[in-house]
Amino acid sequence: MTELGNRLKEARLAKDMSLDDLQKVTKIQKRYLMGIEEGDYSMMPGKFYVRAFIKQYAEAVGIEPEEIFEQYKNDIPAQVNDDIPEKLSRVQSRKDLSGRTSKVFDILPKVLIGVFIIGLIAVLYNFLGTKDQADNEEKPSDRTDGQTVIEESENLSDSKKDENDKDESAGDKEESADKDSAEETAEDQEAEKAPKQEVAVVQSSGNGTVYELKNADKFELEVVSTGETWVNIKNGKGNSLYQGMLTADGTKSHKEDFSKESEASIVVGNSTQTEIYVNGEKIEYKVPPSQSVKQDITIKYAPKTE
Repeated sequence: MTELGNRLKEARLAKDMSLDDLQKVTKIQKRYLMGIEEGDYSMMPGKFYVRAFIKQYAEAVGIEPEEIFEQYKNDIPAQVNDDIPEKLSRVQSRKDLSGRTSKVFDILPKVLIGVFIIGLIAVLYNFLGTKDQADNEEKPSDRTDGQTVIEESENLSDSKKDENDKDESAGDKEESADKDSAEETAEDQEAEKAPKQEVAVVQSSGNGTVYELKNADKFELEVVSTGETWVNIKNGKGNSLYQGMLTADGTKSHKEDFSKESEASIVVGNSTQTEIYVNGEKIEYKVPPSQSVKQDITIKYAPKTE
């Protein structure tokens, strides 16, 4: 047993606490607590956790952690500084893309109809001009003025009829396109009126934070590692659904469907390299990871009612 382990153990016994009692207070497994007292860190999930677990132990038995780190710095692994990865919100990106796409589709039908009508007029104009020129070239020299007037009148009448028919067809298409556009706009407005999913903080104390998921038809949880982290995921009854290491180059993430549960509990060993998503939306830590590496997250859920 090292001097550090002996100091912590004496402080624990002075508070009349067993290892089981200490495990309940710190949420650290008993075998890790025994390893700290014996100075054996080989069973730890990683070097990163040694300092975090010793800090939790010291606080639980009433010893200032900084005093421990300074006095026994030769017995404790050096602190690892990890940058907290920054990522843009997936939900925000999807929202922006959806808005731009909706505006494009609102304008597109009107643009297509305008192009169609202009093209139709140009084709009709060229057709009539070519036909009149051909008729003039084919007229025999012995035709009378009366015959010429009658034929031109008939051609003009037929052309006007064709033009009216095409205008009516174009008008019907434009009316249909406007109707479709109006229906799409109404659907978009109804979607905007519907309350959006919200993950709000309802309580925060120490390294623990309680969130509440509102206005959601489902509750899908995903925990993603951007480096190396240990996580323990439980349901509201305290049943552990997943426990283990997540690494960027190994098992990177874990998903669970809590749609039929009332809450989810996540113990995060390394919050600086862990991201939590609810229905694809990343939630922000209330307690900055730089202040508390290990965090206990609880998300309460009540299905949306119509």
